[in-house]
Amino acid sequence: MITEEKLFSDFPEFSRQLWGYISNHVFRAFVRFEKGKSLISTGLYAKRGKYSQPFLHSAMMSLVFFGLILGPKFVRNTLAEESVNVEGVGGMEFMVKDALGIRLDAVGLVTLESDKPRSSIVDYVVREGDTLSSIAGKFDVTIDSVKWVNDDVNWKKIKSGDTVHVPPVTGIVYKVRAGDTIYSIAKKFQTNAQGMVDFPFNTFSNDETFAIVAGQTLIVPDGVMPDAVVNVSKYASVLTPDAGSVTASGSFVWPAFGRITQGFRWYHKAIDIANRSGGNILAADSGIVVVSGWTNVGYGYHVIIDHGNGYQTLYGHLSSLAVVAGQRVSRGAVLGQMGSTGRSTGTHLHFEIRTSGGNVDPMGYLK
Repeated sequence: MITEEKLFSDFPEFSRQLWGYISNHVFRAFVRFEKGKSLISTGLYAKRGKYSQPFLHSAMMSLVFFGLILGPKFVRNTLAEESVNVEGVGGMEFMVKDALGIRLDAVGLVTLESDKPRSSIVDYVVREGDTLSSIAGKFDVTIDSVKWVNDDVNWKKIKSGDTVHVPPVTGIVYKVRAGDTIYSIAKKFQTNAQGMVDFPFNTFSNDETFAIVAGQTLIVPDGVMPDAVVNVSKYASVLTPDAGSVTASGSFVWPAFGRITQGFRWYHKAIDIANRSGGNILAADSGIVVVSGWTNVGYGYHVIIDHGNGYQTLYGHLSSLAVVAGQRVSRGAVLGQMGSTGRSTGTHLHFEIRTSGGNVDPMGYLK
């Protein structure tokens, strides 16, 4: 019979024997592992590169196999497709995604130019049936803008396969010369300097003074060649009503008195109203002022009013402010004075109408 005293006296010896047994087997396993690893690494080193191609080929075939097996199932589960019988191809059925929202047999195949904003001149290869007018229409620029950037092209002899240049916007593509400034260029091409500053792909050596360097290419939106007889802009002769006298109700009243110098476009979702004398900036409609101050977004001193009906209006480049955030204002209330603060080249108002779906053209809302 093992007594408790005997058990405790033999425990140290038992522990020593158990530790020796475990250590011995672990050591042997480790030695075997190291020998096996050395044998494998030696073989791989001796035949280095021999199995690289078979390995890569096998991996590629596996990817292709799983792609062919799982690809169609994935597409069927993620996209709703409909079968369209296309005439002229032997009754073959093509799968056209409902997400496109069109049927090929209903509208035919058409070629559309990308509506992605263009930063510079596009080289366009003339197609059969193209004309100066159709090319300008495809890129949403004026005929004169295309002619001015292709002054060496004889449009009466243009043919399929020829390459012509298309400017990114209506206006002039100009290579800066020594001594030029954005103001002298604007005067030369009968437009305003603010348009060049607002075009997002024009760069300046100094963003504070809008300095430019000789040799750089500058886009001059709405620019007109000297002595050219064209309609510069549909807003060129538009004078806004005297906002101080407008009291009639409506969607929005004119926020300032002056001349519209720049309209609504993809890179300038607002209108500019300029007046060298400055003047009052008025609330286009009643609402609550949600911003009144300066933020580093190019507007300088500006005011934003929430009209509580899904619309907000923004008034930018003010020289001074007459309201504070949280203040309730009525239609026609003075918000501040027209100025040229922020990213501005002259005294004017930058006026935006904002909705949950994005900015809208104020010209369709002002009365």
